[in-house]
Amino acid sequence: MQITAIYPGTFDPITNGHLDLIKRAARLFDQVIVAVAANQSKTPLFELSERVELAQKSITDTSGKIQVVGFKGLLVDLASQYQASVLIRGVRAVADFEYEFQLASVNRSLNPKIDTVFLTPSENNGFISSTIVKEVARHSGDVTQFVSPVVVTAINKKLNKT
Repeated sequence: MQITAIYPGTFDPITNGHLDLIKRAARLFDQVIVAVAANQSKTPLFELSERVELAQKSITDTSGKIQVVGFKGLLVDLASQYQASVLIRGVRAVADFEYEFQLASVNRSLNPKIDTVFLTPSENNGFISSTIVKEVARHSGDVTQFVSPVVVTAINKKLNKT
């Protein structure tokens, strides 16, 4: 039986921490769908199509196990569409876990066939977040150690326009 997992997020932008979790999830599951959320409760730096493209260009998977899609709506509906039975969530700290536990409970109540797996980032990526990357970049800081080169270029281009 093939197990498909979905790793959802806003990915604004995708970071090395995200990429670390994606690679690790691909070792655990037969297929990993990186689901880039529209998330109308946030004001992203990048449009949905740009975030999808940056994720596609940043992921160096050659196995064909990883697919990137953009989505709007409920995550459990996307999981049903791709016949995914697992949701991947990254947890950096205890504060993350409380929120992620609530999401896992809601998703399980909406679709009891969905399980959530929590992955912790590697030690060198545990402090990275998209918000921090954007804040450092907005203040002319060097973000090359936190994101892929394609994302560095996109951030610099986007911030020079604003």
